[in-house]
Amino acid sequence: MNEPDPRTGTLPPLTRSERVLLGAVAPAGAGVGGLGLASSFNSVSEAAERWGFAQPWMLPIGIGFAIRVFTAANLLLIRFGMQLAWVRVVPWALTLVTCWLNIAAGESTSARMAHGTMPLLWVVLSEIVAHGYAVRIDAATGRRMERIRRSRWLFAPRATLALWHRMVLWELTNYREALRAEKRRLLARAELREQYGRRWRSKAPRRDLVLLRMGELGSEAPDEEHEPDEAGPPKARPRRRAGRDKNSPRMSWDEALTKARSLTAEWSYEQLDAERVRKAVGCSQDRSRQLRDVLRAEREEQMLPDPVDV
Repeated sequence: MNEPDPRTGTLPPLTRSERVLLGAVAPAGAGVGGLGLASSFNSVSEAAERWGFAQPWMLPIGIGFAIRVFTAANLLLIRFGMQLAWVRVVPWALTLVTCWLNIAAGESTSARMAHGTMPLLWVVLSEIVAHGYAVRIDAATGRRMERIRRSRWLFAPRATLALWHRMVLWELTNYREALRAEKRRLLARAELREQYGRRWRSKAPRRDLVLLRMGELGSEAPDEEHEPDEAGPPKARPRRRAGRDKNSPRMSWDEALTKARSLTAEWSYEQLDAERVRKAVGCSQDRSRQLRDVLRAEREEQMLPDPVDV
């Protein structure tokens, strides 16, 4: 199955050979499933006649149409992102009823196995189609969580379990994006340990600890050196420092806010941009956005008119 384009998030179109294969498999699978349901027509009709149905042929036809209708409804719910687990159970239940009636109609063990296997073909085919359709839809919309490589579970089970926990906790569906976030988290953790020592968990600001847990603290990972360019090949960009010099410890939130207020005192409200704040203060992108929001809020309070005493 084609993987989504990491730059656009959309799935690439099928190749010519894939379209030919799909065009051949789809009608063949539908034909095999239809033959399975048609082969059970007589067995279900005979059972309906024994049960007192005035029109025995209506029971197998009704079950066959119900299986197809609920299969189509399941695919539509997948497309709209409103899956219901019990909808998938209905075709299976109806197919099992059909299989039981076919098994009961067989005279020998081989005949019973043959009669009971044929109706299963349609529901197995529908499950394959539903799975492929759901995976393709979720991959295109970004809802599908990519699996972690098995080799990583083998070589680093504890760290991989922590990575999987953070992917589930923070809804990181892209595996490579989760790895980049994990690298940033490890670099930020090393910075805090270097700055505050072994007891960094008790000495570091609580805000930094929360941001570290959320994976939003620290600079970009060292392998993020290139970014795609629409007009040509990837352009190299300067490597960001993974750590800070011991002679220049990391600024706390209060120090960064004081410095930002001093440097932006003469700026207008429109000039309070996160990128400009980041370059002026020398902080990370996340912290620059936080500083921008605080500075803008302070400017808005200053522009509010004074209350009039009544």
